[in-house]
Amino acid sequence: MSLVEHLYELRYRLGVALLAVVIGGIFGFWWFSHRLFGLPSLGDLMTGPYCALPDTMRLEPNGECQLMQTRPFEVFLLQLKVGFSLGAVLLSPVWLYQFWAFIAPGLHKGERVFARVFVGIGSVLFAVGAVLAYFVVPKGLTFMAGFGGDQFFTALTGGEYINFVLLMLLFFGISFELPLVMVMLNRADVVSYAKLRSWWRGSVFALFIFAAVVTPQDPISMLVLGLSLCVLYGIALLICRAQDRSKERRRAAEQTEDPDQPSEVDTRPSALHTTGGSAGGDDEAT
Repeated sequence: MSLVEHLYELRYRLGVALLAVVIGGIFGFWWFSHRLFGLPSLGDLMTGPYCALPDTMRLEPNGECQLMQTRPFEVFLLQLKVGFSLGAVLLSPVWLYQFWAFIAPGLHKGERVFARVFVGIGSVLFAVGAVLAYFVVPKGLTFMAGFGGDQFFTALTGGEYINFVLLMLLFFGISFELPLVMVMLNRADVVSYAKLRSWWRGSVFALFIFAAVVTPQDPISMLVLGLSLCVLYGIALLICRAQDRSKERRRAAEQTEDPDQPSEVDTRPSALHTTGGSAGGDDEAT
């Protein structure tokens, strides 16, 4: 295609992806305050970690677990933010497919297969990390709210709490992409298994530093994220080792082949007889 046709294609793909996110956002906005097929509302799911705190650590002005609104329309904006975040996650197959459909014509057949696998595995890893973060957040909040004893209670504003939960889900989800990045770099021959294995001590230290930076100042979230990343790092090492061994076997097989050795077709008696007969017939005809 020409450059203009590529731009038209890009505009179409972006339009479909944005439309999918908008539709998912409208659904998430509605689900925030309504129950769906017996499931709790999205608002109940979001406030679940906060309401899991002991009664003595949170504010219950109406006898119910509630967050505090400090500005007009703050709840409306938060509902929009949560709804569109959910829409982007739920309909991620749609906009990921649009991205895939735009770049796929420029890839080889083998690259298309690996790209499709990596996109699928990456989506699963992000979802696993986000779910883990959802169950870790109450533990971290309980630890942080416990400081001060009976002199303080935890009255979080809606904006601060929602932003905190969304960031935790995002950080955990992105962090779980680590093994996928390692495997991709190894497959592209950017880094070898031997090099990754030699870096394991520094890598473990760096993973715990990263976990301490992206998580709130509580040891529970840091330890859970750090240990999870170390386990994923070990799994990625095993996959990289298997990939390097496969590459070595393939290279060894290529080196053992003699380029000057005739093929089996040339050495078969039937082929030689046919070739000789044809040559003789041509000579006689000549």
